[in-house]
Amino acid sequence: MEKVNSKTRVQEALNHRQPDRLPVDFGGTAVTGMHVRCVAALRDFYGLEKHPVKVHDPYQMLGWIDDDLKEVVGIDVEGVFPPETLFGFRNENWKMWQMPDGLEVFVPGNFNTTTDENGNTFIYPKGDLSAPPSGIMLQGGFFFDAIVRQEPIDDSQLDPEDNLEEFGLATAEDLAYFEKETQRAASTGRAVIANFGGTAFGDIALVPAPFLKHPKGIRDIEEWYVSTLTRQEYIHQVFERQCEIALQNLEKIKGAVENTVDAVFICGTDFGTQRSTFCSPHTFRDLYMPYYRKINSWIHDNTSWKTFKHSCGAVEPLIKAMIECGFDILNPVQCSANGMDAELLKKEHGDKIVFWGGGVDTQSTLAFCTPEEVREQVLRRCAVFAKNGGFVFNAVHNVQADTPVANIVAMIDAILQFSG
Repeated sequence: MEKVNSKTRVQEALNHRQPDRLPVDFGGTAVTGMHVRCVAALRDFYGLEKHPVKVHDPYQMLGWIDDDLKEVVGIDVEGVFPPETLFGFRNENWKMWQMPDGLEVFVPGNFNTTTDENGNTFIYPKGDLSAPPSGIMLQGGFFFDAIVRQEPIDDSQLDPEDNLEEFGLATAEDLAYFEKETQRAASTGRAVIANFGGTAFGDIALVPAPFLKHPKGIRDIEEWYVSTLTRQEYIHQVFERQCEIALQNLEKIKGAVENTVDAVFICGTDFGTQRSTFCSPHTFRDLYMPYYRKINSWIHDNTSWKTFKHSCGAVEPLIKAMIECGFDILNPVQCSANGMDAELLKKEHGDKIVFWGGGVDTQSTLAFCTPEEVREQVLRRCAVFAKNGGFVFNAVHNVQADTPVANIVAMIDAILQFSG
């Protein structure tokens, strides 16, 4: 029998067919990765070449997973990321940086920080130390939180263009970057998932705009959520123009990358808490669905790409609407949230949407249970989700910094055991 490569394996799963073995993603997106400490610990455990790990996502301090570790873990997905990080600088001109716990890592050249008398670390938009800091890593912390820099709001002066500053037409440089990166990713033989940016409607990680030096508009997280009820006309104006720009960019990007891409990250807007949804199905359908539909419809009409929707939390009441929006993939599949039982999700929605995640709970099991308990949960989840395809293994969101390496290895071993 001809050996199946990673790309074909993932494509089979995305088309709800049973692949030869379980397809696996770690590091393909900013919501399916591992903290840099975990990547470093795995390299040590497997006896791989010793060198500082690159932090490719400074916001969450995610570590780049090199090819040697991808081979050990059995990773089938290669990611293409936007040209700039969430703090507005590129992943280039790498330099050494020591984390508060002493771990030495590589960070981009414009990863510039200061530390206050309490041990808190501040990071700056575009690496500009003369601008107000846009992120903070609290003393003893492992990643950055956005610093809200909200100017006073005068409703009579609100201009949707202020919340559109970050959404512009793709430049020739952007297109060249995506062409080069998709070709690099495709050359690995793995399935390619790309984040071209600009299609995240109301993603709360982006609302504070940590990549802008002096953001305008509605940038306070609480104020934004309130505005989805009290300023819906304003939000519609922002989304409508953002959608117009995104569709123009997708057409340009498609011309540059063609069908080297298998899946595209559309949006990371979270619609769920641990116990319920953030909004009603009615609000989702009225405020978000029109724009998701336009984006997904264009992609499906013009490309072979599958569309990827990230939303944490108890979102089962919204999954039907997400499918109607045209989403092909749901992540991270937070099975510990209310109503998100794995068997229920597979039974009710498994033939209509791909579950990319849900393989093990990162909030509890992976971080705090024993390796044997990790193994048992992974095997149970795989038995449910992998049946008849429609499943790409990943943990429920990124593997967190303080996760014991023995538990991560137990997860990897269980994946290999399940695949036989």
